[in-house]
Amino acid sequence: MHEANDHLPEEGSEELYERKTFSVDKGQEPFRIDKWVQMHIEGATRNKVQRGIDAGFLTVNGKVVKSNYKVKPGDEIVMMSLINPDHTELKAENIPLNIVYEDDAVMVLNKPANMVVHPGVGNFSGTLLNGVAYHLQQQNPQIDEEALPRFGLVHRIDKNTTGLIVLAKTADAAAHLAKQFFNHTVQRKYVALVWGDVQEEEGTIEAHIARHRQYRKMFDAYPEGETGKHAITHYKVLERFNYVTLVECVLETGRTHQIRVHMKHIGHTLFNDWEYGGDKILKGTIYTKYKQFVDNCFALCPRCALHARTLGFQHPVTQKEMFFESPLPDDMAQVIEKWRNYMTHRKDNG
Repeated sequence: MHEANDHLPEEGSEELYERKTFSVDKGQEPFRIDKWVQMHIEGATRNKVQRGIDAGFLTVNGKVVKSNYKVKPGDEIVMMSLINPDHTELKAENIPLNIVYEDDAVMVLNKPANMVVHPGVGNFSGTLLNGVAYHLQQQNPQIDEEALPRFGLVHRIDKNTTGLIVLAKTADAAAHLAKQFFNHTVQRKYVALVWGDVQEEEGTIEAHIARHRQYRKMFDAYPEGETGKHAITHYKVLERFNYVTLVECVLETGRTHQIRVHMKHIGHTLFNDWEYGGDKILKGTIYTKYKQFVDNCFALCPRCALHARTLGFQHPVTQKEMFFESPLPDDMAQVIEKWRNYMTHRKDNG
């Protein structure tokens, strides 16, 4: 039996599932797949394996099977499971949610700035998922993390990134959405304000991403490809302001901090991204007036200027293509308008 993991959890990913791939040995006797998988995944219980199989989280040779399927030599088994699931009980909290769309299978939310998506070290309450748990339990008091792991969360965005995120309301929908993220068929477009005048009108950044060797809370780009996970970001210039540029970024992969790391890698750190050095003047003049102008911009948008603007996916039940767009939040819109006016003023006084 050979096993491969498609994600290395310690390196982080926007997706919250890892894909375990197994090749059944030639000498394998027929054996129930739920028992076989339980024996080959550390910490797995038969009950959890069976629920995963029922929800479509497991395929054999590309097809969904039932728990009583008998494995055969040469079978290719793919099982999706949560990356480092938190075992702490998630507390439902009555937190206001900006729900863009909801039906019996999925929810699309517009996340505000300064909100963590799911509980973790230092953030056990007040997260988006605490609010989602409360919302779903109002609809179905029986629902919990046993029935719907992490209450249907299949991907995440950073605390200070605003914009669209999709959640599943059933295990079937979670499996369907997780597969779409794996297959890179989910459409995700972000808008970012970055330092510097981006030279090319559009381009592609391809560099592996892994944890920073010195600062473990940060990530870094490794262009030689020997470290980290493969990552691709496509970008296009939307508007130029001489010292900063408004760009659209399309994710082909979903690594943690991908846009922030990739844009810094090509010399264009995100505006006011304090973790990656964007909270100081990286381009511009030495004049006091300019410094004051930038400080005013930082005050208007006191976070990394990144917004998940569009989200497209196939509906897990109807198979219909769904597409959502979120307008720029006020803080980013005001800063962009401020730069627009600054450039106009410079030209008028040019």
